[in-house]
Amino acid sequence: MRRSLILAYALIAGLSLVTPRHVHAQTGGGQGAGGGDDSEDDAKAKKREEEWGTGAALDLPGRKNAGPCPYVKVLYDAARTIDFKDDKVASSAVAWSGEIQNLASGCAYKASDPIHVETEILFAFGRGPQAAGASHTYRYWVAVTDRNLGVLDKRYFDIEAKFPEGQDRVLMTDRINNITIPRASTDVSGANFEVLVGFDVTPEMADFNRQGKRFRVNAVAPAQAAQ
Repeated sequence: MRRSLILAYALIAGLSLVTPRHVHAQTGGGQGAGGGDDSEDDAKAKKREEEWGTGAALDLPGRKNAGPCPYVKVLYDAARTIDFKDDKVASSAVAWSGEIQNLASGCAYKASDPIHVETEILFAFGRGPQAAGASHTYRYWVAVTDRNLGVLDKRYFDIEAKFPEGQDRVLMTDRINNITIPRASTDVSGANFEVLVGFDVTPEMADFNRQGKRFRVNAVAPAQAAQ
């Protein structure tokens, strides 16, 4: 799917996000959204880390930068989303869950040219015990900020996760091509900007994330464990 957005704002810069939608899905078994054996999860996380690295850079052909790239990162408060049935905060009430697990990014600019940024996002989606159906559409956003002026612009994107029969987790990547940030002068480098990514979450979900809360579906209460 190809989508084009052309945005503009006064004083500093404009931003355009052109997204020739480049979605890749992988499936994995498990015990529900966010669940599974710890050692299995750790092994998979290690494998993803080896494949992606931390803050991995995308290779942009012909890259000749006049300065550093904008810092691309996931906003912690919006890194995860969980849909609880009837707003009951419990693992048994989870319908759908999602987590941004990693980012890879790259940029290119020279002389007084605009800064062109690309980023690829690795998502992990889960289907919990209260989920209805085999697919769910998640909404996330990409924002460009100026470190002195705050958010310059923000755009929302939808990504549909489809769960094969018998699978409750799926990994997907989505790529945002050509994030363009015009520069007021050659003295303005990518270090003046940040590109942030996050799920479209409620204030309650943001607070849940901020507190570092998590659920594992295979966890049991102490009394049950004793029995």
